[in-house]
Amino acid sequence: MKLFDVRSVIGWLFVVYGVIVTALGIFDSPAEIEKAEGVRINLWMGLAMLALGFGMLLWLRLNPPKPLPEESDRQD
Repeated sequence: MKLFDVRSVIGWLFVVYGVIVTALGIFDSPAEIEKAEGVRINLWMGLAMLALGFGMLLWLRLNPPKPLPEESDRQD
C-alpha cells in the first residue's frame, strides 16, 4: 500500500514540477529576470519545490505506513 500513500503522490508531484520550474529558471531571459525585479524567482521556487518533494519522499522512506491488520487479527 506504499504506492497510494499521500506522501508519495505529493512528493513525486513536487519533484516533477520542481524539475520543470528549475529548468525554466536556469534558462530565464534577462527580460524575465528584470520583470521580477532582479530575482530569479523560477529558479528559487523550483529549488524549493524540489526540496519539499524530496523531503516528502524521505519522510515516507524513514516512516513507512504500517500494514493493515488481517481479518483474523482484528478486534471488534
